[in-house]
Amino acid sequence: MNKYNEKETIYRLQDPETRRDAFGEVVRAYSEQLYWQIRRMVFSHEDANDLLQNTFMKAWDNLDYFRGEAKLSTWLYRIAINECINFLNRQRAERQLSIDDEEAALVNKLESDPYFDGDKTQLMLQKAIMTLPEKQRIVFNLKYFQEMKYEQIAEIAGTSIGALKASYFHAVKKIEEFFKAND
Repeated sequence: MNKYNEKETIYRLQDPETRRDAFGEVVRAYSEQLYWQIRRMVFSHEDANDLLQNTFMKAWDNLDYFRGEAKLSTWLYRIAINECINFLNRQRAERQLSIDDEEAALVNKLESDPYFDGDKTQLMLQKAIMTLPEKQRIVFNLKYFQEMKYEQIAEIAGTSIGALKASYFHAVKKIEEFFKAND
């Protein structure tokens, strides 16, 4: 299999003759990292799979609008994060949950997920991440797990680097406090 080349793939996405094959390469190149980003937001394997499919369907339907100003991965992450936020907002509205109730529901979902195979520390970290406000959760996941640079996160989140650094700093502090309180 050839190494994934973004410039070549973008060029092939613009040609109706090669679009489908090129999109298959995009799906293969980004599925795993997008899955884990989504999973860290919704915590359920089934929900993450559904949202990943929605992300790629939305990307496919909107390929004509992708102009290549941002990286393809940035565009896909933005779609995935928006899908997660919409999903979480729908869930919150359907259940009419307060933020605290939602946090408890997410912890329960994580603890009962047969696909979660982490140890006690990983479970504690996931619980700590759940206590973060949505924006801090997104920034923390992209920086900590995906090891993205602030510049790329700024493109995805549509916010300034300074605001992202502050969000990440506050997220780390809250996670540290969570571990101290639950030691």
